[in-house]
Amino acid sequence: MNMSIHGAAWRRRTAIVAVAAAVGLAVTGFAWAPSTDGPAPTAAAQFARGSFNRPGDLLIADQFNNRVIEVNAQHHIVWQFGVGPNDFTAHSIVGVNDAQRVGPFTLMAGTGTPPATIPECPQGCPDNRVILVDPFGHIVWQYGTFSVTGAGADQLNTPVQSTWLPDAHVLITDQANERVIEVNLAHHIVWQYGVTGTSGAGTDQLNNPNSAELLSNGRILIADENNNRVIEVTRSHQIVWQYPASPDPSLLNGAAFASRLPNGDTLITDANNNRVIEVTHTGNVVWSYATNTQPGSNPSPLPTRAVRLRNGDTLISDQFNDRVIEVSPAGHIVRQDGLLNMSGFSTTTTNAGLYAPYDAKVVGDFTGLTPPFAFDIHSGR
Repeated sequence: MNMSIHGAAWRRRTAIVAVAAAVGLAVTGFAWAPSTDGPAPTAAAQFARGSFNRPGDLLIADQFNNRVIEVNAQHHIVWQFGVGPNDFTAHSIVGVNDAQRVGPFTLMAGTGTPPATIPECPQGCPDNRVILVDPFGHIVWQYGTFSVTGAGADQLNTPVQSTWLPDAHVLITDQANERVIEVNLAHHIVWQYGVTGTSGAGTDQLNNPNSAELLSNGRILIADENNNRVIEVTRSHQIVWQYPASPDPSLLNGAAFASRLPNGDTLITDANNNRVIEVTHTGNVVWSYATNTQPGSNPSPLPTRAVRLRNGDTLISDQFNDRVIEVSPAGHIVRQDGLLNMSGFSTTTTNAGLYAPYDAKVVGDFTGLTPPFAFDIHSGR
C-alpha cells in the first residue's frame, strides 16, 4: 500500500473516533463475545452483553419490517435497529434498502415506502435519510431529514444505498434525484455523478440508479437500473466500462446492484430477469443463478443485492421471496434466512420470516465491496 492509502485509513479512523466521542463511546475495547440465544433485548442491552458485531454474522436490511438486524449462524437476531413493521416514525429506518458495518457503527439508508406498496402505509411514508448508528441505537450522524423529500442542502429523495469510503466520506445513491453523491461529514457534496432531477443515458446522466461502489482504482461502479446497464466512471465523469455494451433486456434488465470481484469480474443483480450474473471484463457471463425456479417461489421475486463472500459463496437478497440465501458456486442453497415467498416478523429469529429484505452482508467480509478501511489492492478487501 502507498502512503496515500495509509493516510486515508488514518483519516477514516480519526473521523470515527470523532463521531464516537460525540456520544462518549470509545472505539477500542469492544467485546467480541459469541452471540447468545433467547429473546432480542434492546440494542444497548445486546451490546452490553457482547452479542454484537461478531465476524460471520449477517447484517440484513429487512426492508418492510423497517429495521436492520444482525443474525447469527443459528438464525437468532442478536441486534436490531428499528421498532418493526408497524412503526413509521424516525425511531425506525423506514423502507430500509441498505446497511453496512463501519467498525462498531452501522450505516443504513432508508428510502421510506411509496404509496400503495404495503397495506400498513397506503399513502406512502418517506424516510429519505442516511444514518450512522452506534451499538446502542443512537444516531450519531445523519444526511437527509426524516420524511422530507428534496434535492437541496442536506436533502435526499429515495436514497437506496450508502457506502462509507476510506476517507470518511459517504457515497449515496440518491435514486429519485437521478444522482450519486459523495458527501463529507460536514454535509457538503464533494462529488456528484448525474444531473440532479434529470434522467438520461448520456455522459453524466443516470436513470433510477440503484447502487454505487468505490473501486480500488478510484473509479465508481454504478448500477444504473432503468438504463439497464452497469457503468464504471472516472471522477471526471467519463464512462470507461459498461455492461452490456448496448441496451439489451435479455442481457440485463433492471440493474439492481454491481460489485467488482477480486478476479476482475463484475457481479450483477439482474433484478427484472430474476437472477444474479457474473460477467468478465469483456462481457461474457461465467456464472448465473436464478431465484425464481424453486417450487413455491414468487415468479418475479426481483432480487436486489448479491455479494460474493470470501468463501466463494454468493449471498443474495431475494426480495419478494422474503428471504436471504447463501448459494454455493455449484448453485446449491447452503443457508436461508426467512421463509420462501412468505413474509413474517419476529424479534428473536429469522426462521419466523422477513419482509422483502433488500440487502444482506456478512459482518467483517468486504469481498468485492468498498471497505471502510484502506484498500487491500491484492484481495479487493
